[in-house]
Amino acid sequence: MELSPRRRARALVGVVVEVVASVSALLVLYALAPLDRPWRDSWLGLAASLAVFAGVVGWQLRGVLRSAMPMLRAARAVAVGVVLFLVIFASLYWSLADSTPGSFNESLDRLDALYFTISVFATVGFGDIAPVSQTARAAVSVQMLLDLAVLGLVVRLVISVARSRMNRPD
Repeated sequence: MELSPRRRARALVGVVVEVVASVSALLVLYALAPLDRPWRDSWLGLAASLAVFAGVVGWQLRGVLRSAMPMLRAARAVAVGVVLFLVIFASLYWSLADSTPGSFNESLDRLDALYFTISVFATVGFGDIAPVSQTARAAVSVQMLLDLAVLGLVVRLVISVARSRMNRPD
């Protein structure tokens, strides 16, 4: 079914609003979440968070398959998925820095942790913040490996699903 230019424009604005709202909600949740609980720096907590991430990606893929505009829905899925992934690791780094001082070469607040997470994700690694403890280095190593998976597999999967939806008759 071909959409009129007006409906396409409305759909594009709607997706932009949804992405801005979703990203804003994730960042507010990150800023306000009680990350000082005893489980905060556990590997089990990271595994649970990554399971939630996988569930969100799966839910987004289902939406792409049902969408009249799958590429637009795929772009939303990637944007929300990447931000959720970054918030998960920023939460881990902040919690680790808070619970185990000396894990990084400087103390981290939440913004520092998010900045560090983004610099690791973007592979720029400015060098101003560095993991020092074995636990912090292990966590960063896990993030670097998962960064490759998110960029290589998840993005490709979302785009492939969108393309298959576009080629499928309604």
